[in-house]
Amino acid sequence: MRGAACLVLTWMVLLPSAPLPLVALEQQGATRSDEGPLPADVDPVSRNRLPAIKPDVHGAAAIRLHVSGVSVRWASPLGRALTELAILTTAREHDQPYEWSLHEMEAVAVGLDPATIDIVRHRRPLQNVPEHARVIIELGREIFETHALGSATYARALKTLGKRDLVDVVDLMATYSATAARLTAFNQHMPPGWKQFLPLPFTMPDDIHADSRSRLPLIRAQTQNPQANLYARQLAPEGTGPNHITRHGAGVASLEASVGRRLMGLAILVTARAHASQYDWTVNEQTALKDGLEPAIIDVVRRNTSPKDLGDKEAALIQFGRELFEARNVRAETYARALKLFGERDLVDIVGLMAQHAADAVLLAAFDQHLPAGQKPLLPIAGGTR
Repeated sequence: MRGAACLVLTWMVLLPSAPLPLVALEQQGATRSDEGPLPADVDPVSRNRLPAIKPDVHGAAAIRLHVSGVSVRWASPLGRALTELAILTTAREHDQPYEWSLHEMEAVAVGLDPATIDIVRHRRPLQNVPEHARVIIELGREIFETHALGSATYARALKTLGKRDLVDVVDLMATYSATAARLTAFNQHMPPGWKQFLPLPFTMPDDIHADSRSRLPLIRAQTQNPQANLYARQLAPEGTGPNHITRHGAGVASLEASVGRRLMGLAILVTARAHASQYDWTVNEQTALKDGLEPAIIDVVRRNTSPKDLGDKEAALIQFGRELFEARNVRAETYARALKLFGERDLVDIVGLMAQHAADAVLLAAFDQHLPAGQKPLLPIAGGTR
């Protein structure tokens, strides 16, 4: 899956339980406009845990300015075993069997202790796990399970990994969370004869093509790109995986021309809501309103209520996103409905857009990105001032 990192940069559920009424959340202070003082580990200029490099750049883009620039999976000073551990932790937390299984084989090949792999696979306690590995697993579990990262966990990770490697590891996890979203949306199964190593809390749907082993028909690569690095090989067999999925799309410009910014805004808000990402929600709610998305539709997403009374495309998009990010499994009927309404090309591109914002949510959570000073938070979540 070497192409996963470049794919995510191309784009700059158990079903939800009954939501808490918005008025109750407001009474708890979750939508207050006065944040009070920032946490001690948050920079007053960047308003996240990292110093501002370019004060005019904000959010996930500003955080990404701190990455080292190396190909993290292959060249991090942490070593291949630990970068594969970061990917496995991400795959486990997303219940993503294809991503897990290919990277488990790679992790064993580069020397990751099989006992550590089993701890991640079965979500076991971390006693006796070496410190660097323990910190990486803790990071992934806390970010993906709570959509936040507490100050104590962050401080421990910073002390153990250092700023550069911490940023790189979180960005790697973000990249593979986006890859997991693509694989799950299109129900990528293992190639014929390949063993699936990840226990799942659900049965994967069987609405796949026999050749691609996914919901998308096989498109063969026009050329086979030579690997610049002999060891940086692609794990995914040809005709499967994230690169194959992306061949079916046309990109963000095509999506804007086809479905319009209004529905793109809805896709972003569905993603932000599922990840409890206050920053991404609040910034993009304002944009979505300008692009014509109706307040009533926004409130369905905000309040996590049923979309049954909305238009077909709006309801299908909300349901698809909820299953993708909350159930980690898109039902066959949900996929078929979205495919009929949007068509294959646009659905691939919608998922790509959602995947990018899922990756952004990881960075925003890990580095505790707060809203601009004076900006009222618009998403009713606990800790809603971020």
